[in-house]
Amino acid sequence: MCRHLAYLGPSVPIQRLVVDPPLGLYRQSWAPQNQKYGTVNVDGFGVGWYADADPVPARYRRAGPIWADAGFADLARVVRTGALLAAVRSATDGCAAGEAAAAPFVAERWLFSHNGALPGWPRQLGDLAATLPPAELLALEARTDSALVWALVLHRLREGAALGEALASTVREVAEHGDARLNLLLTDGVSIAATTWGDTLCYRSDPGRGVLVASEPSDDEPGWIHLPDRSLLVATADGVTAQTID
Repeated sequence: MCRHLAYLGPSVPIQRLVVDPPLGLYRQSWAPQNQKYGTVNVDGFGVGWYADADPVPARYRRAGPIWADAGFADLARVVRTGALLAAVRSATDGCAAGEAAAAPFVAERWLFSHNGALPGWPRQLGDLAATLPPAELLALEARTDSALVWALVLHRLREGAALGEALASTVREVAEHGDARLNLLLTDGVSIAATTWGDTLCYRSDPGRGVLVASEPSDDEPGWIHLPDRSLLVATADGVTAQTID
């Protein structure tokens, strides 16, 4: 499993979102509070963010733990953004290691992260992989279950699906192939979509401060709302909607 977060709101330093919160993503790499599977998240990390007037996100990823990367500490201190997706990774058995396996995954204007696992990876998921065109399978960024889920989501986005529908329909399809855990997080820099399917997810939306969607609260302040399992969330800087995934 992993921990991840997404943010939309006023431009702030990355450090304020990822490093500074007392229970935030940085700390969740070694001491998550609500993680159901795994104990630490030190098998890689990544941050994707959007700059003003540029719809294509930048990305910084590494194979090791977030707290061991001095370069990230400098970047997080000086780079500001109003839209971000970040994740720390706990690798799943049978999945590739390395920087390419760390979220967020990126294509065009989208950033994506998967917190979960696909049982039977990779041997028992041939039917699922076969639903994708060969060219899209060959373009997988890493040999991981998360990269396959991302390819399924991306196929729907390129077919014109909205963020929320791309996630929900992917979850429904993958869930037919076994007891998968599918907490997904997706942003285009304007909206955030997320699913709960087997692990925790919460959000906080504050007027003037934007919205933060995360695997678990990054502090003890009031206002965090925990979503029930099998939910779909869609958020903008102005508000949040949630519904059950049927």
